[in-house]
Amino acid sequence: MSQNTLFKNVTVVNEGVRRVADVRISGQRIVKIEPEISASSQDVIIDGQGCYLLPGMIDDQVHFREPGLTHKGDIASESRAAVAGGITSYMEMPNVKPSTTTIAALEHKFSLANKASLANYSFYLGATENNIEQIKALDPKSHCGVKVFMGASTGDLLVEHPQVLDNIFQESPTLIVTHCESSPIIAENLLRITKTGKHIDITDHPIIRDVNACYASSSYAVNLAKKFNSQLHVLHITTARELNLFDTGPIHGKNITAEACVHHLWFSDQDYQRLGNRIKCNPSIKSNNDRLALLNAMNTGQIDIIATDHAPHTLAEKQVDYQSAPAGLPLVENALLSLLDLVSQEYLTIEQVVEKVAHNPAIRYKIAERGYVKEGYFADLVLVNPNRKTQVTDSNAHYKCQWTPFDGHQFEHKIAGTWVNGQQVYDGDQIIEHMNASQRLEFSH
Repeated sequence: MSQNTLFKNVTVVNEGVRRVADVRISGQRIVKIEPEISASSQDVIIDGQGCYLLPGMIDDQVHFREPGLTHKGDIASESRAAVAGGITSYMEMPNVKPSTTTIAALEHKFSLANKASLANYSFYLGATENNIEQIKALDPKSHCGVKVFMGASTGDLLVEHPQVLDNIFQESPTLIVTHCESSPIIAENLLRITKTGKHIDITDHPIIRDVNACYASSSYAVNLAKKFNSQLHVLHITTARELNLFDTGPIHGKNITAEACVHHLWFSDQDYQRLGNRIKCNPSIKSNNDRLALLNAMNTGQIDIIATDHAPHTLAEKQVDYQSAPAGLPLVENALLSLLDLVSQEYLTIEQVVEKVAHNPAIRYKIAERGYVKEGYFADLVLVNPNRKTQVTDSNAHYKCQWTPFDGHQFEHKIAGTWVNGQQVYDGDQIIEHMNASQRLEFSH
């Protein structure tokens, strides 16, 4: 007979409600949630007394670096770090080598993940100035979206020509997700500082990539979406000013949505002096007032989703002069823990965290039967112990790059276990290898 998992006495957090219950998994699915469920001889019993059972985080923005950049990370290593952090599904970005700009290259990445990923997966197609036919060939039921770099990028992924952008916003059959920073404004800011003769360092990063650079680009994207009635999701909002572009209230029915990332909720420009290039990222981490505005936007609904923008580089690549250092930091393993610390600090509630990292990504991307602790849904779950702490160091990180911006920090909670499609893949200490656990995400468009 098949083995079941029975969680006893867990505090289930789902759809704005906490309740103590028992939860049974059979196969890949949650089959029963009741105040009390009698155990059978086939049950593996998990005593969850005092622990939270949450839907696994759905991270809609990661860079796992495969193919072509696998010295920094790969699908195998980073998906394992993700499940250790309570992330059960992810959507990965196209700026690998070569860039993912054709359907063939996109499907190749799915084949890589099928062999290597421990978490559920999907991948974005990258927009270019000349691949509109590839964008039009996307399948809304099996592809998560098209990524448009509306600002500084590398290779062929920068899209700035107005007619090309019009075509993408008019023709894309899938959700359009955007990185919004204005290249001309960034260049002007850099030139202005250079002319002063100042040695440019990391503290200049939020001045070079400033509020105006973000707002000019994000407002352009929002106007295009309104013009063509497009489905638009603006990634990693970093400024208070940009929040006014987005509607308040629940995510249901919105054509235009916004996201914030965990590092922009945690760090501010006051941390550059201490952490240097470790927190160099694009868009830049900005002022504490911007950080607090983003946190407040969780209450208003102007920010709909929280993600990571996990983007590992080796420490050697980071430990160079500011202008030579790459942008991005590894985050998936500690993202959920950082949000739970913000709960402890009373910036967020745990119900809001679940909404922003699980429910709303499932709604926005129309992910079939995931993102909730519900009977009949896939058992993508994370068990969190609020009575045990997590000490984070570079040396205990699961990332291939072997460092973390949270080095030395002690989080107030511990990830006690992670389940992907009913299979336990992390036990609170060790990764549990189940190569048949993960699935390609499907979308109910």
